Amino acid sequence: MENYTLEEKDSFTVLGIGTELTDYTSLAKDKSAFWKTVNQDGRLDTLKSIATNDYIFAVNEAVNNKMMHYAGVMTEAPESVSALGETRIIQFPKGEYLVVKGEEKTVDELNQKLEGIAFGQVLPEAENFAYVGGPNTIAMMGKRNGLVFGEMWIPVVKK
Repeated sequence: MENYTLEEKDSFTVLGIGTELTDYTSLAKDKSAFWKTVNQDGRLDTLKSIATNDYIFAVNEAVNNKMMHYAGVMTEAPESVSALGETRIIQFPKGEYLVVKGEEKTVDELNQKLEGIAFGQVLPEAENFAYVGGPNTIAMMGKRNGLVFGEMWIPVVKK
């Protein structure tokens, strides 16, 4: 399987605004509705204004026994921005990451494709590494040739 790589990444911090995911039968629909809301109400633009790069992060993390989904940006000095409402500082550890790259027509299609490849194909078949929890993210990196492109980053450990 050649649709992934393992890469060493330095630790990084994402400042995110989130929503709890409670209905596991409608995850894609709920995530899409959340992204539409943060785009329309201006919170995503506020996040972008404090970002250290142009990437937009879609983060999944279990917090206090809740499945959370965040819209976020990488930042070196995270601080709460009052216009955003409740925010969370999400720390990603230094270490090895499973990286799945892709491109699609829309952000929603890219997210579904990358999550499907990572969790539906690569991780179940992996023999030398494993995901042991912690936050994972899709970094939406931009557009080229009319397509949205990005990468899914999942922290892994060697088996």
